[in-house]
Amino acid sequence: MENQQALIQQCEAAARVWMTDSAYDAATQQAVKAMVENPDKTELIDSFYRSLEFGTGGLRGIMGPGTNRMNIYTVGAATQGLSNYLNLCFADRDEISVVVGHDSRNNSRLFAETAAAIFSANGIKVYLFDDMRPTPEMSFAIRHLGCQSGIILTASHNPKEYNGYKAYWDDGAQVLAPHDKGIIDEVNKVTVNDIKFEGNPALIQIIGKEIDDIYLEKVHSLSIDPECIKRQKDLKIVYTPLHGTGMMLIPQSLKRWGFESVHTVPEQMVKDGNFPTVVSPNPENGEALTMALNLAKSIDADIVMASDPDADRVGMACKNDKGEWILVDGNQTCMIFLYYIIMNRKAQGKMQGNEFIVKTIVTTELIKAIAEKNHIKMYDCYTGFKWIARQIRLDEGKLQYIGGGEESYGFLAEDFVRDKDAVSACSLLAEICAWAKDQGKTLYDVLMDIYMEYGLAVNKTINVVKPGKSGADEIKAMMDNFRTHRPTEIAGSPVVCTKDYGVLKQYDAAGNEAPLDFPEASNVLQWYTADGTKVSVRPSGTEPKIKFYIEVKAEMACPKCYTAATAEAATKIEAVVKSLGL
Repeated sequence: MENQQALIQQCEAAARVWMTDSAYDAATQQAVKAMVENPDKTELIDSFYRSLEFGTGGLRGIMGPGTNRMNIYTVGAATQGLSNYLNLCFADRDEISVVVGHDSRNNSRLFAETAAAIFSANGIKVYLFDDMRPTPEMSFAIRHLGCQSGIILTASHNPKEYNGYKAYWDDGAQVLAPHDKGIIDEVNKVTVNDIKFEGNPALIQIIGKEIDDIYLEKVHSLSIDPECIKRQKDLKIVYTPLHGTGMMLIPQSLKRWGFESVHTVPEQMVKDGNFPTVVSPNPENGEALTMALNLAKSIDADIVMASDPDADRVGMACKNDKGEWILVDGNQTCMIFLYYIIMNRKAQGKMQGNEFIVKTIVTTELIKAIAEKNHIKMYDCYTGFKWIARQIRLDEGKLQYIGGGEESYGFLAEDFVRDKDAVSACSLLAEICAWAKDQGKTLYDVLMDIYMEYGLAVNKTINVVKPGKSGADEIKAMMDNFRTHRPTEIAGSPVVCTKDYGVLKQYDAAGNEAPLDFPEASNVLQWYTADGTKVSVRPSGTEPKIKFYIEVKAEMACPKCYTAATAEAATKIEAVVKSLGL
């Protein structure tokens, strides 16, 4: 009780600064006053118990007044801190420049224009997109325009209440150490009165179509088999941007690749930060594809694809062997992309022998099997595309990156962008479907071919949501408990290897330890069992939840056996869930 009272007092003290400092506008002050006077302190605590920090996805939170909310003051402090850091890091340059982009969310344009003004007030040249654009295009523009940094205002696939602020460095990738810590240090020094809201219009340049055209041409250069597209140009594609930025470029890209039968979902080709036609604008959720699937059924389409609001993730659905529409999950998506790229580059004699691919540690191990059999170097890295981008940067000029992805529906086929890219992924997906159709197959058949050659693995992610300050404490307690009481068996199979990325060590069944070669510690645990099961657990870096990633192996004697094999795997997954006490 004393701790709760102390927390309330701490939050009230922070709130009073917002109520009394004239730097905050009247509407904000009134809203904060109402929180302080409300006998229920839940909203006050959630709004003020901490300041938003850069996590795996930058700054992200619910919109509203408060230090733990997305508003012009938290965006302003982040931008002022980033400006200060850029002016320190690049003091020897005649001109420092940044790109500013945003998605379709409520307040995204306001936040983008606020940030642009602050950068310019600090003497930094700003390239501001004229309207919403995909995150990958912003990443591309940083490199193309020779900028030192860039930001995009987006909360990716989060619900409509959220917004976010992703910061990028001069390589076009999200900020990593030491710059992330350096920026946070500068942001933490900023008071509201330090924020230079009055911009210098002479330093703000509006960009748009000229960047779109260059970027789309680069994306088109990724096509591996344009001849098969010519033969299958009538492939029926249904696409939805879920009210987001994908509508700006993805239909154009598909047309440029040669596809002539692209059908968009009209109700969702509307820019709207309330995402009125979906519960959540997340292509990982089957519900978000409902309207696209209805359209696909009415025109007998070959493939359904959807991008999230900032068009970096792609979700998809295809018909199975019975003609029923099924969702393709993120692990399958990543695996199909890498399989196609490797097999078709080999078939066309495009392999030089220095290629590499990247996946995250929680993504399916079948990708490792594909890489090993085809003698392709594969790296494992942490969750978050900035780690894939880091590997591309480390090997730049030495090895050739040909693809990388993660289970959360993100894929990157190119190195001229340094974040996941739904524009190139949707285009490449259409080519894969055309290639399959050229052989009398479907995308589902390609998936079955992969399973028959490399074995079947079935994945499931369990999200345990724990909102607010109390939730953050519960998540910490769960991770501490798993570390203190390491499982010795999961669902009846002995644990043969435990990896603790928090201390960068792995342990065998006898307790012998060995180092893990990763660039820094991360709050992730993994267990591998004798029967091939892999379980990973980590707190989300962008949402109030703890995530469990479960992968189990299953026997599949023939493509027709897939349904029975996945049912058997589902039973095994339930046993794993029960074993973990979830």
